[in-house]
Amino acid sequence: MKVLGISGLYHDSAAALIDNGQVVAAAQEERFTRKKHDAAFPKHAIAYCLAEAGCRLDDVDSVVFYDKPFLKFERLLETYMSFAPRGFSSFKTAIPVWLKEKLFQKDLLRKEFKKFATDFDWMNRLLFAEHHLSHAASAFFPSPFQSAAVLTMDGVGEWTTSSLAMGDGNSLEIHKELHFPHSLGLLYSAVTYYTGFKVNSGEYKVMGLAPYGEPKYARQLLDKVIDVKEDGSFWLDQSYFDYCTGLTMTNDKFAALFGQPVRRSEEPLTQFHMDMAASVQAVTEHVVLKLARAIRSETGARNLCLAGGVALNCVANGKLLREGIFDNIWIQPAAGDAGGALGAALAGYHIHKGQPRNVAGGGKDAMKGSYLGPVYGQTDIEARLTGAGAKFTVLSDDQLIEATAQALAEEKAVGWMQGRMEFGPRALGGRSILGDPRSPSMQKVLNLKVKYRESFRPFAPSVLAEDVSQWFDLDTHSPYMLLVAPVAERHRRAMTAEEDALFGIDKLNVPRSSLPAITHVDYSARVQTVHADTNPRYHALISAFKAKTGCPVVVNTSFNVRGEPIVNTPEDAFRCFMGSEIEVLTVGNCFLRKEDQDPALKLDYKNAFELD
Repeated sequence: MKVLGISGLYHDSAAALIDNGQVVAAAQEERFTRKKHDAAFPKHAIAYCLAEAGCRLDDVDSVVFYDKPFLKFERLLETYMSFAPRGFSSFKTAIPVWLKEKLFQKDLLRKEFKKFATDFDWMNRLLFAEHHLSHAASAFFPSPFQSAAVLTMDGVGEWTTSSLAMGDGNSLEIHKELHFPHSLGLLYSAVTYYTGFKVNSGEYKVMGLAPYGEPKYARQLLDKVIDVKEDGSFWLDQSYFDYCTGLTMTNDKFAALFGQPVRRSEEPLTQFHMDMAASVQAVTEHVVLKLARAIRSETGARNLCLAGGVALNCVANGKLLREGIFDNIWIQPAAGDAGGALGAALAGYHIHKGQPRNVAGGGKDAMKGSYLGPVYGQTDIEARLTGAGAKFTVLSDDQLIEATAQALAEEKAVGWMQGRMEFGPRALGGRSILGDPRSPSMQKVLNLKVKYRESFRPFAPSVLAEDVSQWFDLDTHSPYMLLVAPVAERHRRAMTAEEDALFGIDKLNVPRSSLPAITHVDYSARVQTVHADTNPRYHALISAFKAKTGCPVVVNTSFNVRGEPIVNTPEDAFRCFMGSEIEVLTVGNCFLRKEDQDPALKLDYKNAFELD
């Protein structure tokens, strides 16, 4: 039985295909169209999933959309009516779009699917899952647990902003919900907007900026803006926000409370913005921990699964793990709306169709390392690179690993495109830019000369799974880069009194450990454990780097520049290579050096994409 799940038409469109309970393929539309967070109908992602499964749309038993548009429209109308006459300008903007497109999404979906199969039986095969059920399904069904509590948190689905579900075998039921406008995700997005970053994109920046500040405004947030109950439920004072009826996230009352206007994106970051980031991060962690404790107490569950955009907050996840509230935690790597496509497919298969669920056992999940996207054969790679004008050498497997490990040991920035593309926002060694974590200058070089983004943004370490506890205070697997853990004490460097007195961004250039390129200012790191069974080539590369240097860790950041989706094809990789200061590129067994390339093919990627 085949089930196709799709998400989209709001942001981060995606498709995923399940065949007899197995995840066959999943990909975001942005990787094909090259438009960041593409919200369009995911026709390219669907075509890929069908091709990967070797089938046509007619062979699919059900197609499941990840939420229910009519319920969203109901929320829109009720919200505007509740706040009327406020928000009329926003109402005038939103309603025509809904009446033209979104309210009739079933008809839109029918028309799009008829392009794949003219006689597609959409009346009987097209299903709709609720948004947070899709999130919950994406978290529980691929997890390594027979039973678990499932916590979902995001901005908003139809009405729900947070939910508690209970999963057991192939059953999954939502037990509790928090509803719009009271949303932890929207609070975080509001501060993202207030500090001058783009909503639904810049939340990662706020999380990365937080360690440079102090949570000076956390008490004001808790006293004035968000009322958090003992069970973790919360209430937001809407007099500080404008997201219900306006075109902005916060209003003048919010700015007056904290004494600063909204930062414009081009204005410099100050200590105030860092303190605001630290404050909303502290409040988020406070709420997540209260929710988790209440769930454990109320349900007795030993296992917890997480999904929804807030579940991508790896700092909060790391604290939740260290608190030991649950015996085990598993987080869906595509926790945002793109992962809703996968959850919709799994909900259709297990809940609607009642099909059995097989848990892998041995602590293994069903995500296949999240390597669920396209892969390119060696002959195809060579033809594509040749067509792009690239100059390359074809190496054997051993030669490729040796040459790449040597380049890393020489502190070169390496573009690494190998195997299947990752599903979700993190690069996990399939579409990555790699570097030497021992280099004191690597973080700044990668940010400013390769990624073309703010210098404060941290990079993640990829570490051999068998060595993780030797280098980080982490005794569990973290294959999806969704847990932050401290660098082990023995690898840290103590600060001098002068260094300790530095504030804000001035802290950036002070090495804090023997791995300065991945050690954040609070001695933390967003850890990815690399496993030989899910990514043998990446594991072999890090092993070779360890043999050369004694260090089983490499810097790993996504293979793209600021504002660009992660690369998909060999041509994407070559363009990014030629448009940035990446020095070495590997695609399959092709090895490329920047100095060998035709200078006429050099591109200017620094200003090619919008700010993210």
